[in-house]
Amino acid sequence: MAVSVEYDVVVVGAGAAGMTAALTTARSGLNTVLVEKAAVFGGSTARSGAGIWVPNNEVLLAAGVPDSFDKADTYMAAVVGTDVPAARRRAYLTYGPRTISYLLRWTPLKFAWMQGYPDYYPELPGGMPNGRSIEPQAFDLNMLGDEATHLNPAYQASPPGTVVYTVDYKWLSLIARHPKGLATATELVWRYLQLSAQGQKPVTMGQALAGGLRAGLIAAGVPVWLDTPLLDLHVENGRVAGVLVRRDGAETLIRARRGVVMASGGFEHNERMRKQYQAAPIGVDWTIGADSNTGDGIEAGQRAGAALGLMEDAWWGPMIPLPGEPWFCLSERTLPGTIFVNQGGRRFVNEAAPYSDVVHTMYAKGHVPCWMITDQDYRNRYLFKDLAPMLPYPDDWYTSGALVKDWTIAGLAARIGVPAAALTATISRFNAQARAGKDPDQHRGDSTYDAYFADPTNVPSPCLAPIWLPPYYAFKIVPGDLGTKGGLLTDANARVVKPDGSVIPGLWAAGNASSAVMGHSYAGAGSTLGPAMTFGHVAGLDIAAATA
Repeated sequence: MAVSVEYDVVVVGAGAAGMTAALTTARSGLNTVLVEKAAVFGGSTARSGAGIWVPNNEVLLAAGVPDSFDKADTYMAAVVGTDVPAARRRAYLTYGPRTISYLLRWTPLKFAWMQGYPDYYPELPGGMPNGRSIEPQAFDLNMLGDEATHLNPAYQASPPGTVVYTVDYKWLSLIARHPKGLATATELVWRYLQLSAQGQKPVTMGQALAGGLRAGLIAAGVPVWLDTPLLDLHVENGRVAGVLVRRDGAETLIRARRGVVMASGGFEHNERMRKQYQAAPIGVDWTIGADSNTGDGIEAGQRAGAALGLMEDAWWGPMIPLPGEPWFCLSERTLPGTIFVNQGGRRFVNEAAPYSDVVHTMYAKGHVPCWMITDQDYRNRYLFKDLAPMLPYPDDWYTSGALVKDWTIAGLAARIGVPAAALTATISRFNAQARAGKDPDQHRGDSTYDAYFADPTNVPSPCLAPIWLPPYYAFKIVPGDLGTKGGLLTDANARVVKPDGSVIPGLWAAGNASSAVMGHSYAGAGSTLGPAMTFGHVAGLDIAAATA
């Protein structure tokens, strides 16, 4: 017999979506509990760069960003198309700014505009070349007390003695090329010295966002049960009335008088589900989502009658399958001096395009895996991952098969199994275009977005440089992701719906457990976290309104 307890609201999942939902219901006067499968809180949020794409919020407007609801709606409609109902899109754009204001009021979080980080399609109507994303400012871990030890670690920890923001990486990559690179590196240390002198333990990016949300829950008196996996939803007379979990080794029924919010993350670490819903080749080795994201909440919702959407898609990004953990290849592929080639030795994509588009193209054209070709000139110029310019790549990158090197193009082609004549011709053609500063084949550099992680000191184009200095390198590129984007289908109030469009009473969903409001696209940096927090807030408000 399961132990039984009762709350007004049960929230499943302690990422950004779940913590925002729990904060909202608790601050609305509802007795709330948050359950989390993992032994840590924060989920994929804590591992992220914590960019947040929420147009027209008070942080942007205070910074003088000329944004508006209509401008954002025009842009998002152009990006997402008809994949998502207009009512959901407009609910997001309406409640997104309110969510940011709510978090500023009820948590210690502070945010800043990521100035210059463009929308991913800035040339579309309503797009903003200077960007409309924000990120959290440094958060003092001391505010969490002992609970800080339960924060999910970062994907890439900042170097000790530094305070690094997402917007800093653009310049850190150019530390050997641009004066602002060294100035930024100096600023990272100065920030740390200032904050540590005040007795703080500063963290940034996803660590700050997850930590700040958790601090908000502590202040609101919300219990967070870690190590408490969801077993199933509890349904009574057609209404979701609670959850069945395992806590301290025992099955526990948590009744929910008002509702359940499913914010349990995606299914990126569930190989069975990935092979069922997504295109081959696919698996669980190329994702950097939280390990605990195995689709439990999605399948529980499906058993309760929920419709699913976008299950074939993910928050894709090209990955290099380095030993230990894949590396999300962002600035590394957009800096000048790289090309992607298929097994025929030909270019097939704009390497600097938004990361989800690159992987969509890899799958659509059947180029999985592909190869990123670079040379020693590129190695001498730029930071790669956390490896300073000019330093040799680690030996285990070669032994793992993620990296191949040769002193000739023909030799490199032989090592990666592509036709030498084709690769030689591809590089020769690309080099001529790079020297001319224009890429008529793949249009790299045509969009403002392409130049963000490029090199402004490189002429005539910040995005294009010839590949000419041996030895030559080939990095294996596979279709990785930040998490899946398919899940429970919801309406504009974050209520989970059935295939016929009717609402499942008592069940709401947000974050990667729900079908993404971005559809198959990606509007800008933070298109995962912005909607996750917004629809977590919307769910909480809707539950509170229904019980008022």
